[in-house]
Amino acid sequence: MRQQPLIVGAGPAGTAAAIMLARGGAPPVVLERARETGDALCGGFVSWRTIRTLEQLGIDADALNPSRAVRARIFAGGRCGEAMLPRPALAVSRHRLDTVMQDRAAMLGAKIERGVAVRMIDDRTVTTADGATIAPEALLLASGKHDIRGLARPAEARGQDPALGLRIRIASSPRIRALVADAIELHLFDRGYCGIVLQEDGSANACMAVHRSRLRDAGSPEALLHEIAAEAPALADRLDAGRGADWGTIDAIANVPYGWRTGATTAGVFRLGDQAAVIPSLAGEGIGIAVASGWSSARALLAAGPLQAATWQRQFARTVTAPVRNAGVIWSLAEQRWSAPLLPLLARIPRALGAVAMATRVPAL
Repeated sequence: MRQQPLIVGAGPAGTAAAIMLARGGAPPVVLERARETGDALCGGFVSWRTIRTLEQLGIDADALNPSRAVRARIFAGGRCGEAMLPRPALAVSRHRLDTVMQDRAAMLGAKIERGVAVRMIDDRTVTTADGATIAPEALLLASGKHDIRGLARPAEARGQDPALGLRIRIASSPRIRALVADAIELHLFDRGYCGIVLQEDGSANACMAVHRSRLRDAGSPEALLHEIAAEAPALADRLDAGRGADWGTIDAIANVPYGWRTGATTAGVFRLGDQAAVIPSLAGEGIGIAVASGWSSARALLAAGPLQAATWQRQFARTVTAPVRNAGVIWSLAEQRWSAPLLPLLARIPRALGAVAMATRVPAL
């Protein structure tokens, strides 16, 4: 390639692509709007398949979290079901994951420019907040849930009652470690759900997807959490384990277009991660899609050049169709008053939960 590829976003999708490109002799420039690596709102679950891909990228899984999640636990309607995961997984904060992946990409020769916000993309011409323009031969859009003018996901993808993402960090304590232990937990409630898992420092990440109508009815995030705690006692126990005097910081992101995916793109533009497909978060495969898209798009770009973007985008959309669709079916069942209480019973059927977990994974690439 005559020009360096340009990557917008230094999260898991962007850095996975950067690592592959740098290893293939085409070190990219990566634009990251944040000056410091933060802790993005994310469930932080890394499946067994994604662990394997990360290791192929040179990322040691134990450097992310030496502990493993080996079971899944589902709560709904006063019931609890538990089953082993098909393979050990792990949970990691986005701060830790992004830092490790960015360091790996930079070590291999990728240039990461921080504090550079992209305001608009027209065809492949990128305009930054300070008015500078860049027109690379190959552009990899990895801006996560943050849309950029010119290549924004369609508003109708959000639906009539879009989902909101809420996240509470539960401080490490003997109580929360005993409650959650080596499990990934899913707590179902009216118009939403919450996933909880222990991260690398022993704290718990409580990440929720809640329909906007539920927040509107409650009036505020704090009131909503009180309502949810009242109807989901097991979840209340977990939240109270780190609550202290109040809920602490509640991170939020609006209008998450769960279920959206695209096989269309602009010439020379590869759409990665949440800009390619947004799987319902209860599947725990958002990071998996991000890493897989970065890995495979970089391979396609190295093999066939920027003109491969359209073909790759269609192929990747087909690859993630089944897991995104299957996760949507599970989400729909989880939201129904009649079916949600049946899901914990599913976990008690041998291999049933494992089959569901496998059906929502991105196929090995």
